[in-house]
Amino acid sequence: MTLSRRTALTALLSLPLVLQTRAALATPESMQAALDDFTGGAPVTPGRVTLKIPLLVENGNSVPLSVSVDSPMTAEDHVEQIAIFNEINPLPDTARFHLGPRSGLAAVETRIRLNGSQTVHAVARMTDGSFWSATTDVIVTAPACREV
Repeated sequence: MTLSRRTALTALLSLPLVLQTRAALATPESMQAALDDFTGGAPVTPGRVTLKIPLLVENGNSVPLSVSVDSPMTAEDHVEQIAIFNEINPLPDTARFHLGPRSGLAAVETRIRLNGSQTVHAVARMTDGSFWSATTDVIVTAPACREV
């Protein structure tokens, strides 16, 4: 079989259409799998965690977020990790913060991207092996993480 210039040109011009793919989005199920991986399947109890994030966000590219946990932060009783999870961003495991008794306060602040309206979860792992959480529903009018 011989390849004509016309066939080669048609194949070459259609290549970007074949290579164009959409970014995978997390789902509530994949977020739950990431959460289960973080907790090792242990139960997560609502409470002790305060998640502050705007309820209405104009632009999902830079959303301020702060998490604090009610903990004495002593060597015997402190927060080991704080993790942030989301339901529809490309990756459900958004951020993890490692803390210790020398942190002083069990509090973190950052900015995240949100790919649309969704529920954001903050989960804290304590030294006694317990997990505590808070969730907030966020409405995003201009999502991030999407190519148009």
